[in-house]
Amino acid sequence: MRKEFVMRGKTASDTTEVLNFSGQTKGYAYRLTEFKLWPSVDAVLAGGDFNMRGAVTMDKGTNLAAQAPDFNNEGLIGNAWFRIGNTTTETLQSLSLVNDTALITQNLILHVIDVGTSAAAVNWQCRFESVKMSGPEEAVTNYKQFTISDE
Repeated sequence: MRKEFVMRGKTASDTTEVLNFSGQTKGYAYRLTEFKLWPSVDAVLAGGDFNMRGAVTMDKGTNLAAQAPDFNNEGLIGNAWFRIGNTTTETLQSLSLVNDTALITQNLILHVIDVGTSAAAVNWQCRFESVKMSGPEEAVTNYKQFTISDE
């Protein structure tokens, strides 16, 4: 049986947040399957231009991955972009790329930024799927994520 769960929140522009996986069920890893961004205020009423970017990483050293993602970086597992202007005629644009082959056993770093005129906080949502692992698989996955985050 496939088990999914969602983490979501609102984070101030150009800050990071830890997505906490400590205390999760032993013998399981998690796979990021969806990463989306949404403004925290109304674009038309706020008079802002929302151009939001976000990144989910395993690597502590890539906290600016939202602005300049490096897809050669093994620690980058999710990147999202959302854009809407301050008029009702502008088209909403949203993109998301997720490495859904990466198995997660330790905490992740989320970085979001609104580089538009509003610099508003960013709403975000991540969907994860649980993956059952044997003891040796779990040890290898833990070690791999540790080596990526410790670079």
